[in-house]
Amino acid sequence: MQNQLNRRSFLGLSVATAAAAALAACTPAKPTAAPPARILPTDPLVAQAEAARASTGTTITKKLAPGPLSTTIAGKKANTWGYDGSLVAPTLRGKAGDRLDVRVDNQLDEPTTIHWHGVALRNNADGVPGLTQKAIAAGSDYDYAFTLPHPGTYWYHSHVEMQRERALYGALVIEDPKETLEYDKDWVIVLDDWLDGITATPEKVLKEVSKGMGDMGTMGGMDHGGGGGPMKMGNTLMGATSDFLGGDAGDIAYPLHLFNGRGPGGPETLEAKAGDRIRLRIINAAGDTAYRIGIPGQRLTLTHTDGFPIKHEDIDAVVLGMGERIDAILVVEDGYTPLLALAEGKGQMAYGLVSTGTGTPPAPARLPSELAGRVVDGGQLTADPSVKLDARSPDRTHEVRLTGGMAKYDWGINGHRYDMADPYANAFDVTAGERVEVKFVNETEMWHPMHIHGHTFQVGNVGARKDTVIVRPGHTLTVYFDADNPGQWLMHCHNAYHAERGMMGVFSYVK
Repeated sequence: MQNQLNRRSFLGLSVATAAAAALAACTPAKPTAAPPARILPTDPLVAQAEAARASTGTTITKKLAPGPLSTTIAGKKANTWGYDGSLVAPTLRGKAGDRLDVRVDNQLDEPTTIHWHGVALRNNADGVPGLTQKAIAAGSDYDYAFTLPHPGTYWYHSHVEMQRERALYGALVIEDPKETLEYDKDWVIVLDDWLDGITATPEKVLKEVSKGMGDMGTMGGMDHGGGGGPMKMGNTLMGATSDFLGGDAGDIAYPLHLFNGRGPGGPETLEAKAGDRIRLRIINAAGDTAYRIGIPGQRLTLTHTDGFPIKHEDIDAVVLGMGERIDAILVVEDGYTPLLALAEGKGQMAYGLVSTGTGTPPAPARLPSELAGRVVDGGQLTADPSVKLDARSPDRTHEVRLTGGMAKYDWGINGHRYDMADPYANAFDVTAGERVEVKFVNETEMWHPMHIHGHTFQVGNVGARKDTVIVRPGHTLTVYFDADNPGQWLMHCHNAYHAERGMMGVFSYVK
């Protein structure tokens, strides 16, 4: 076949093209489809959904002041940001049906917001700048007001860029007025991977990984830390692997892992009596680390995941991805009981202690570096019948392909990187009243903890009710939710660096 056009055929093609262009100019253009009418955060339907929630008539009033602070973390001085001048933010508590009113006094020199992670609240209180509200300007204040709809363990954090990678997060506990779980004490535990003010800032690390993990030669010297574990290159990590997670366990090198703001050198200690039943409310607030949680030689009983009850499971360890929560019952034994949070695949840990006042605390160096036996994650648990979705065929199915890779660090959804300037591009439309099926298809070589705002989904037909779930590389995970909370809701990977590099999308309610 001849690959070149001669001059005559080229001129003929040019004339034909010009004629076609002239004809097209005379032909009325087909009207483009009008964009769908979206239920925006200020729509009356959002207020109606809020007014329909069950209410106790009680209002819980709080104030939070995000701002800079100087503190000591594991013996190291650090300048960072936090709420109310503290590395450990206040735990907010209320009962299901209470109204929570929180005034945020922004003492930072840049805008901020608060997102109430896992809470099916009114859309205009969700705290996503550019989607549900304008960010709170520096020196300004803002009021969040919403009904606490479901009991459980939740948390709050900034949703502006990398601010959550500082100390702008805290626990939110919604108590059940009809609680049937029996326990003597309630221990709220927030886990975090930490580097701000110690080795780098989150912004510096984001800039570093944004060059792509395939260009490691520009990222500083290699450091194995004196052993054969993961290799540190600048502020990134190579060789952190986990069979449980399906491969790469994380990309960021953290000098510290914190248990309620404390490093392994000075663990938090809870006083109790032998035989006490302790309700553990464990929150993974980390940016790039899954934690394997357990007690050497003793089992925990899992009771809730992401706030919702499950069929109780006795396990040796549970793995929490970023954003996930787990509730468990620990029966206290005499002496010191170490509760370990091992940084999955990274060879580091955080831990706390339960003490009955006898014996001596274990030395950190003598604590085990592995937790084996029966190990699960929240997506492998079963919903309690009281919260299981009713059997129903889906009205709509959305395929959410997790795309991109570490070479260029160009994460996305269905091949697209989220554009904050155009949040509805490639949106996943839903209509109120639908049962929505979501198929997470992980086409990358990395695990992703996927989070949907404003809703709790069910994993498969009988799995746990959750808002954040681990999706392993090469796997498809199907979840279902009822579209019963109108508005515009973000969906994203809860790895802070993956989200900032584009793995976000929007579930958009349309009329």
